[in-house]
Amino acid sequence: MKLTTKILIGLGLGAMTGLILNIFSPELFTVFDKFLFTPLGKIFINLISMLVVPIVLFSIILGTAGLGDPKKLGRIGFKAVSYFLATTAIAIIIGLVLAFLIKPGLMGQFDTTGAEFNAEKAPPISETFLNLIPANPFEALTSGNMLQVIVFALFIGIALTALGDKTKGIVNLVEQGNDIMMYLVELVMKFAPFGTFGLIATAIGSQGFDAIKAMGVYMLVVVLALIIHAVLTYGSTVYFLGKMNPFKFFKGFAPAMGVAFSTSSSNATLPVSMETAQKNLRVPEPVSSFVQPLGATINMDGTAIMQGVATIFIAQVYGVDLTMTEIVTVVLTAVLASIGTAGVPGVGLIMLAMVLQSVGLPVEGIGLILGIDRLLDMARTAVNITGDAACAVIVAETEKKHSLQKGRSRITNTEDKRTLEY
Repeated sequence: MKLTTKILIGLGLGAMTGLILNIFSPELFTVFDKFLFTPLGKIFINLISMLVVPIVLFSIILGTAGLGDPKKLGRIGFKAVSYFLATTAIAIIIGLVLAFLIKPGLMGQFDTTGAEFNAEKAPPISETFLNLIPANPFEALTSGNMLQVIVFALFIGIALTALGDKTKGIVNLVEQGNDIMMYLVELVMKFAPFGTFGLIATAIGSQGFDAIKAMGVYMLVVVLALIIHAVLTYGSTVYFLGKMNPFKFFKGFAPAMGVAFSTSSSNATLPVSMETAQKNLRVPEPVSSFVQPLGATINMDGTAIMQGVATIFIAQVYGVDLTMTEIVTVVLTAVLASIGTAGVPGVGLIMLAMVLQSVGLPVEGIGLILGIDRLLDMARTAVNITGDAACAVIVAETEKKHSLQKGRSRITNTEDKRTLEY
């Protein structure tokens, strides 16, 4: 049986187990959750989380050294960031349009007096850029500050390229370290079906059917927007720009999507998503090693969709009509916030608080969606990492064309030189 099938079985059994126990015996669910579901999920998350920082460090170093030319590195970085920002804008627009059409905030009576939420202040975008360079790289590694780890690894990769044969031993060591990490990923993934079972059982069982029913329309709008964005935006860009069959893309990347759905963490899923993209989607290791860690840090299309739907939902519940200027403000704030709040814990709700504040909506309204946010977080994380993989496929294809053009140019120059010599 394939790993994808095992993970899907784990997801299905976990969802059914959690829901059945919640409906018929909440007390029994509490016992199972304490001694079975939560331990299974925590063990799995800890296993893959322990690999994240070393994999990002090794892979970015190898990716940068493998790309070699600083111009090529800059070109790939520009393509990746441009794709991430463009798809984030498209994502939030899809969410806004569906929320306006379906009107989830007008589908029931919501008690706004019980909605409480204390918004943490997100760092300004300028501060995020200033903090890119770590004052202490070892502190960045131990604290798991991904942006700083990526920048530190980029500098090491550039240095290894510049020094050439002098540092060949270091390059070999990093390659061996990366091989060890990838072997450990394969080892950890054998536990994935059990981990996903525990995580989903906890998520579904703790939320319960009543919470899902009360916020059913809101959940439906978010999930529908996520599906439309994944199929249309990612499917079309992969087909037209990446020259890959969308069915092949989604089928090949399914194992990583299953893990992302259960863990609700792009960073935690990173080792699996990179291995899946390299093996199943044939993305070259240097491109995957650079694009996907960057995307796991700043690309949040699924979160952007939630922000769009939640903003309109809260506005409808509180009876506030947003103007076109305010809607444009929502789009711009969410896109910029996707970079400005990178690496901040609870990033989705912090970004949503920023968006609500930008158009004068009550931040307390976030309390209305907190009950079912854990379930939606699983779905949007799966979309987030799918966008990272789609970008890697597209960048790999465009760089292939660039390499072919460069190769033709070399052939032409050689022929011209021979002609001159003749």
